[in-house]
Amino acid sequence: MKLAVVGTGYVGLVSGTCFAETGNQVVCIDIDADKVEKMKNGYVPIYEPGLEAMFERNTKAGRLSFTTNLEEGIKDAEVIFLALPTPPGEDGSADLSYILGVARDLSFIIKDYKVIVDKSTVPVGTADKVTAALADNLDDDLFDVVSNPEFLREGVAVDDFMKPDRVVIGTNSEKATAIMQRLYEPFVRQGNPIIFMDEKSAEMTKYAANSFLATKISFMNEIANLCELTGADVDNVRIGIGTDTRIGKRFLFPGVGYGGSCFPKDVQALAKTANENKYDFKILKSVMEVNRLQKDILSTKILNYYNNDIEGKTFAIWGLAFKPNTDDIREAPALYIIENLLAKGAKIKAFDPEAMDNVKAIFGDKITFVDEPNEALIDADALAIITEWQVFRTPSFKVMKELLKAPVIFDGRNLYDLERMQEKGFHYESIGRQLVSQLAHADI
Repeated sequence: MKLAVVGTGYVGLVSGTCFAETGNQVVCIDIDADKVEKMKNGYVPIYEPGLEAMFERNTKAGRLSFTTNLEEGIKDAEVIFLALPTPPGEDGSADLSYILGVARDLSFIIKDYKVIVDKSTVPVGTADKVTAALADNLDDDLFDVVSNPEFLREGVAVDDFMKPDRVVIGTNSEKATAIMQRLYEPFVRQGNPIIFMDEKSAEMTKYAANSFLATKISFMNEIANLCELTGADVDNVRIGIGTDTRIGKRFLFPGVGYGGSCFPKDVQALAKTANENKYDFKILKSVMEVNRLQKDILSTKILNYYNNDIEGKTFAIWGLAFKPNTDDIREAPALYIIENLLAKGAKIKAFDPEAMDNVKAIFGDKITFVDEPNEALIDADALAIITEWQVFRTPSFKVMKELLKAPVIFDGRNLYDLERMQEKGFHYESIGRQLVSQLAHADI
């Protein structure tokens, strides 16, 4: 099939590349001429495991190409995917201006039947708005609008796309149903379902899924905070409830709050939809408030330990991306923690395998960036772990103690065993677990 993908962010570029991998002819369209030129020359603008090799393979084979020209890009396409930004407004609502703007542009240049697919995460009712924008200049028989939400997890997005748990497609058109069925069949050969429903239900499904997962995260963070007060161990609690098949094991790890491009935005947007429909969605309000407070929990632990005086102290930061295996720092807890520490006069030495350039664009020379994890430890007063990259899981604790001014770790991801930290002689504070301390404040 011939496909066009408008927008080359995480969703658009991964979707376009994966569609090309199954033999389709894909043209990716973006208004950023510099970005398009770089992609034409083989540059992949995002970090996503497995994407670069697939990108290179399909561009060389001629199945994946790029343009800034919308009319040229969609000319022969049977299906046009809209994978455009929907940033949150000040009131939490999703900004649909990019999607509706492209829909209006398409209404002037479409000459034959196309399936227009909302691939971006959009509020309930967006398909109707896109339909209306297209219908201003197009006859009804020249297009169908389909809602096809993505369920990609950054860091494993390629695997998620190639082997989806399910594909959700919202349409009432038999013609569009047949086309979308044919397009997605190669991805569900193991029997996972393609689920067809109406457009509004498909739009709601995406928000419901992400909001439910965000709720699990915030719930476990609340449990972790209570565990610290009662002397319980959240790791034991997590295992105890995760083996219940009604609950499941995933998204039960406590930490410093969720971030990224999806959960914060989607929870806000669903809450906004509830408000617009005069429904008081109490759980979502609590989820957002818990997450807001949780992003401060590690900096609070640090400030408490140093009696609120960290002026001139240096902290090593391991992990800047909102999660491992991505360079995405949108709503990353690390940004909030760094801001809190800098505001109190601290100095920061930071390392992340992929996200340092993105953070450098925000903080510039306010913080120091280093080339490898142990370099951040040199003469630092303490280490704060914020993102659970694999490279941080099995360090040399001997080297850690030699490089740090004092053996002090604040772990926002519970990477290390408490008994081992006790044995190695660290002051170790984690989330929802007992404090390990062999240091008095006088030892700092």
